[in-house]
Amino acid sequence: MMPSNFFTDWAFMIPFFITACFSLGVYLLLTAGSGDVLWFWSGQEILVGLFVAVVVGWVARGFFCDSRRRAALNPKRWLRAVGYVCGPFFIELAKANVDVAYRVITGRIRPGIVRVKSGMETDLGVLMLANSITLTPGTLTVDINEDTNDLYVHVINVSDDVAARDALEAHEIFSTFDCPSWIRRIAE
Repeated sequence: MMPSNFFTDWAFMIPFFITACFSLGVYLLLTAGSGDVLWFWSGQEILVGLFVAVVVGWVARGFFCDSRRRAALNPKRWLRAVGYVCGPFFIELAKANVDVAYRVITGRIRPGIVRVKSGMETDLGVLMLANSITLTPGTLTVDINEDTNDLYVHVINVSDDVAARDALEAHEIFSTFDCPSWIRRIAE
């Protein structure tokens, strides 16, 4: 339903405009090189991009410009995210690959599901932690308790001391770096 004063309602227009501009920018970035307008796009590609931007701006304006999600738009957090992915996460990923290869070759596998206390306050933090765990070989996030933000993680090898415990802290899933503290600096 369209607001009665659609073009004068700034509370509606500003989020719509920001969301539409962002989606147009992403669309044009993804389709660069498709034509000769401005040396990058075809005329049809620009028209489709404008149409998609208006539709996305209309549909996602409340989600994209929500004050709880604005922290994710901070460029400092993006730089921290790049540092996290290229540094600690990459090293954890490489070590996990070696560990999984060792376990597959030797057959020392004892799979199980463990509860991990995420300690994250925001949905973005829980999402980043769950994805970091899932992208690391030998682990897979299978469920999230939305009330406590605890993760249930399938692990390729559950040791006796881990099996005896009720839950692990999030930093215990990673072997070298405290990845959850990096994620907190990015997402919270």
